[in-house]
Amino acid sequence: MGATIYSVEKIYYMILAVIGVPVKKFLLISVLNVPALNSIAIVILSRGKCRLSTCTTRYLVAMAGADLLVIISEVVLTRINYYYFPICFLEITPVCSVIAVLAHAATDCSVWFTVTFTFDRFVAICCQKLKTKYCTKKTAAVVLATTCILLCLKGIPFYLTFEPVEIIDNLPWFCNLKTSSFTDPGWVSFNWIDTILNPLLPFTLILLLNALTVRHILVSSRVRKGLRGQSKGENRNDPEMESRRKSVILLFTISGSFILLWLTTVADFLYYNIAGTSPLDYNYSLFAFQQVGYMLQNLCSCTNTFIYAVTQSKFREQFKSAVKYPVTLITKLIHYNNN
Repeated sequence: MGATIYSVEKIYYMILAVIGVPVKKFLLISVLNVPALNSIAIVILSRGKCRLSTCTTRYLVAMAGADLLVIISEVVLTRINYYYFPICFLEITPVCSVIAVLAHAATDCSVWFTVTFTFDRFVAICCQKLKTKYCTKKTAAVVLATTCILLCLKGIPFYLTFEPVEIIDNLPWFCNLKTSSFTDPGWVSFNWIDTILNPLLPFTLILLLNALTVRHILVSSRVRKGLRGQSKGENRNDPEMESRRKSVILLFTISGSFILLWLTTVADFLYYNIAGTSPLDYNYSLFAFQQVGYMLQNLCSCTNTFIYAVTQSKFREQFKSAVKYPVTLITKLIHYNNN
């Protein structure tokens, strides 16, 4: 039964790694070309031609960058390495310890950048007086930089939780969690704080902020319709409501995707804490549930580009141009060589 999960994960993580990339070359080259979608999203958003505010663009670029790091550190350097290249220099203890810390920090940044984006949109929609001061590119840069620095600092202690599995020719190999990280009161407290900061608190904040945003939109929509006479059957376009609708769609699809894809991981966390059990003692069904949670959690780092493409017409145009450009260039080169 465990072999079934292993086989599914092996195929799944390879698809996740090379998604959006034509797999026409051998495996290593495909893996090295991993981050195509997130890279394209970063380039397109950075150009500022999607008719989004500079503030919103900075949050989306930061989220795409964090997702890119998650794909590289967690999916490629950890999962793909484990399934396809089990014995390589990446398994040397100091190296895999650094990769684990980077993957942890990247995941934290990806999650909390989503929270900061959700809060920014909440302020923009619900707090008009605060909007002019908070929803600026300078504030966005400060918030993102501060969040990133704090989360990276928080992740450094995890480097100390690993020990080598074996020593070969005086070189430590593989990463194994120290027993003390599960029993020492200091480490137990640190792990609790870490788990609360991700995913419990972000999950709760996103749900709360979206609920407050929906409530504000419903109330303000009724008021605006009443003022514009739409409640009496008149049909008039409202530019303000149309602009707000597009912003809300982007917000809810991004935060909704996060909630759905992290729900299994949160449920697993609540289960083993409420039941007082340990993931090390899981039976096959609970183990499979836990692994599905990890798979969906990593999938969350690949969905935002699709969300931008579905919800933003200008992004779709830029994305099509970006995809067509290499094909057009190759076609011109072939045509030039033939002549």
